[in-house]
Amino acid sequence: MSASLAILTIGIVPMQEVLPLLTEYIDEDNISHHNLLGKLSREEVMAEYAPEAGEDTILTLLNDNQLAHVSRRKVERDLQGVVEVLDNRGYDVIILMSTANISSMTARNTIFLEPSRILPPLVSSIVEDHQVGVIVPVEEMLPVFRRKNGKFCRNRRYFHWVTPFMIQNKKSLMPGKNYWQKGLMSSCWIV
Repeated sequence: MSASLAILTIGIVPMQEVLPLLTEYIDEDNISHHNLLGKLSREEVMAEYAPEAGEDTILTLLNDNQLAHVSRRKVERDLQGVVEVLDNRGYDVIILMSTANISSMTARNTIFLEPSRILPPLVSSIVEDHQVGVIVPVEEMLPVFRRKNGKFCRNRRYFHWVTPFMIQNKKSLMPGKNYWQKGLMSSCWIV
């Protein structure tokens, strides 16, 4: 019997790009996608999740394919509520699929995976002293990602942004390929 997996996202995520990676290990019938903001209009999102002055924000992609800065506090509060509902439904695993640095969620009965707890130690253990290239999904995330993830390795890293919607345009992958061919990086991570 295949494990049941709930994928939890804040904004929209191109699941057609992600699903093939997961269905190698889990039956597609046992995978469900749950989205906090994806079904809401921009107006509804901003009415409920607009940040207050000086409040910490999360950058997310809404269903109009435009980015929005939303309140971290409000998103974390409501994500925890969704995690509790999914936990009570008996999923084996819940994955928070987000580039936001969220690490305060908890589940009682389910294995709960957060990228911010898994990726930094994993990447650090693999990369060690090598150069690493990092591809982030939105250009606006580059400064935040550089600042937040400087601990991945001691040497200089190379960053480039590509959204899953751009992958078909092979030119968008050229900077990473050029770094690789010049020997400037030995591994590449897509987040």
